[in-house]
Amino acid sequence: MEKPNGADSEKKKSFVVFDSVQKTYDGETLVVKNFNLDMDQGEFITLLGPSGSGKTTCLMMMAGFEVPTHGQILLDGTPITRLPPHKRGIGMVFQNYALFPHMTVAENLAFPLQVRNIPKSTIADKVKRALSMVKLEQFGDRRPAQLSGGQQQRVAVARALVFEPPLVLMDEPLGALDKNLREEMQFEIKHLHEDLGISMIYVTHDQSEALTMSDRIAVFDDGIVQQLATPEELYERPENAFVASFIGENNAFIGDVLSLTETQAEVRLASGDMIQALPVNVGGQGQKTTLSLRPERVYINPDPGSLPNILQARVKEVIYMGDHLRTRFEVAGNKDFIVKTPNSSAVHRYMAGDTISVGWTVNDCRALDA
Repeated sequence: MEKPNGADSEKKKSFVVFDSVQKTYDGETLVVKNFNLDMDQGEFITLLGPSGSGKTTCLMMMAGFEVPTHGQILLDGTPITRLPPHKRGIGMVFQNYALFPHMTVAENLAFPLQVRNIPKSTIADKVKRALSMVKLEQFGDRRPAQLSGGQQQRVAVARALVFEPPLVLMDEPLGALDKNLREEMQFEIKHLHEDLGISMIYVTHDQSEALTMSDRIAVFDDGIVQQLATPEELYERPENAFVASFIGENNAFIGDVLSLTETQAEVRLASGDMIQALPVNVGGQGQKTTLSLRPERVYINPDPGSLPNILQARVKEVIYMGDHLRTRFEVAGNKDFIVKTPNSSAVHRYMAGDTISVGWTVNDCRALDA
């Protein structure tokens, strides 16, 4: 069946297009089931998901190291599905950096320019500019072994940028770094993206990394994109129970839908407690649903009648986290119900065994698939 002209023109406007892409290695099991993505020029998109969810396979197909079983990939309107990697002009950063140990930093950066037959007179200027981008101007004569992990990572990023590619792919590039350095590099890559205006596709299983850096995030599970949206949209308005549990911390209840309108679902939990929730992805009256509630959206000891949902809670554990307190309660049979409260002099410190009440609004509690 022919696609309408409007659909074709829409495809041409997108810088990167995955069109109904599938991938199988054994001819039976689809690792990527039906991947569609339209990416604008200059956008930072992260492919996020657990191990084996298909995100890295999609990145490898974009790079040309894997070939789709079905569908096509376009870059700036040109089909590249069968184009070899070296002809795609895409920058790539790997987790292990893949730097040449026998070359200096400057020689590592010059290499991608030399293989593209860039004039020698131009190479030195481009290398100097790339080193400046990642704040390593004084390290051009050193070898990779003489650099720290963070410095090696900067060199890997600079090498991916030095030939000014239209697109840069990053495959878990910060996975080998310690926590503080990883967070520092997240902001450095984000700022490089903003300053240079280049397009980036980034793969990670770290949801906080994805939230920090991305314009949009594609959340993968079992070879399928569960939701593609901005970080705020994913966190505040997850479309299904997997996204709610994978992005950020989440309190979940399973219950039965007793009544349903466009704006409210009445749900009975196994404990017998009744909850009013916002229906987002509910099968219908009489169906099971998963209720999703963020820990920071819970009120402790609300005034009676001030909220539609108020339940009894027994304190199991209070953990001091510095800037906030993380309290674990038992609520309606859920023994791992988490509440986060800012650490201030006004916050009451509860003890294990205390019984209090907790409450929340209808809109903060989302009724999702079972």
